[in-house]
Amino acid sequence: MDTEELLFAGLAGQAEMIRAGQVSARELTEATLARITATNPALNAFRVVMADEALAAAEACDTARASGKEAPLLGVPVAIKDEVDVAGQVTTFGGMANSTPAAADAEVVRRLREAGAVIIGKTCMPEFGQWPYTESAAYGYTRNPWDLTRTPGGSSGGTAAAVASGMVAAGLGGDGGGSIRIPSACCGLFGLKPQRGRVSSAPHPDLWLALGTAGPLTRSVRDSALFYDVIRGTVEVDAWHAEPPRMSFLDAAATPPGRLRIGYATKPAIRGVRPHPEHVEAVVRTAALLAELGHEVREVDPRYPDATAVFTPQFYGGVRAEAVEVQHPERLERRTKQTLQLGRMVPRATVDWATRNSERFAEKANRVFAGIDLLLTPTIAHRPRPVGALDGAGSLTAQLRALPMIAYTAIWNVAGNPAASVPAGFGSDGVPLAVQLVGRRHDEPTILQVAAQLETARPWAQRRPSMGAS
Repeated sequence: MDTEELLFAGLAGQAEMIRAGQVSARELTEATLARITATNPALNAFRVVMADEALAAAEACDTARASGKEAPLLGVPVAIKDEVDVAGQVTTFGGMANSTPAAADAEVVRRLREAGAVIIGKTCMPEFGQWPYTESAAYGYTRNPWDLTRTPGGSSGGTAAAVASGMVAAGLGGDGGGSIRIPSACCGLFGLKPQRGRVSSAPHPDLWLALGTAGPLTRSVRDSALFYDVIRGTVEVDAWHAEPPRMSFLDAAATPPGRLRIGYATKPAIRGVRPHPEHVEAVVRTAALLAELGHEVREVDPRYPDATAVFTPQFYGGVRAEAVEVQHPERLERRTKQTLQLGRMVPRATVDWATRNSERFAEKANRVFAGIDLLLTPTIAHRPRPVGALDGAGSLTAQLRALPMIAYTAIWNVAGNPAASVPAGFGSDGVPLAVQLVGRRHDEPTILQVAAQLETARPWAQRRPSMGAS
């Protein structure tokens, strides 16, 4: 079997190949590790590669399959962002302030293993996921496979670079202000941020209070749906619990949506940010395509409420909550220490107020859906920056540099709605373009249905960055 085709077969494709006996879990894992060895030095996507553990897990999967066991991801390697606990590995949060390995898997990792996935390694991120650029003092720059001089976005940039380059078919990320959607947009991937409370944050009750959630970055809509059907669901410790979806995510990805009302808007939710003309054009082109596909499409004014008073305290509170748990706070980055100093100026009562008011804010933000079923916007405002976006920047400067990247995404973390970055071709610079689809609360299936429809109309999953070739 051609190794390149195997590595770019996707999550569902690799699982099917193993089930059909076309490749063993051991062979797939060996090919994955070889790809990482060849490609990771240029990209710096993985913080740690668990080669021995992965090979042992793959052999166990082959033994299980030989005895008749079936599981959705049996033998398929996946990556985990380094803010999620993997037993036996240090959860670094992108820095050097932790040194003791986690004693147990996080709930999402437990579910992945239960579904047969092979955990191949942990991916790079900026410290505590504060920035939409994957750069840290501890681990350096992570680079975009489509252009090594540019950022893959963040904070799940390590996962994005690993998936886009074919090192893994899928990887787990996290999204507290756009951190699944932003790197997906930069790297030409499909990245769905789920409804608040759809995916467990256990052993922690939340991820950045009401803002954050875990979820996959994949090349195809079907792969994302498969991954989500494995990990979705919460446990008692979780602070948030979403309503059950009206259908499985895999069924949604395979079900035509019918005629929908889709509104599009290019005005950012953050004042003072102007979108790049090619991003505006990508939205207009996508709107025209959706109309050709039979939907009722019109331009709308979302009348975004100002999210600052609800988002900012939770940003500081979320970073503060993670920093409290590290073992060596003296090893935190200078920029992170500045964030914590600023965070101390935000009273705990203000953080609690902001968290409680997320649902009230959601009611205001969701007024746009009074006359539409989906909202179409750009995912990011500016083109992906050259690496070094955080060089010399303190916390406040870094926050200002982040605004163009979160201008369309962060509002939906505050509101909690599902939202996805969908590939939309390539810019004149050769780097991917993307648009964002935002759904009503608890309605990931409609996003998946329309995203799958767009993928069929303009396929993107098999486009590969040239540096990704073996």
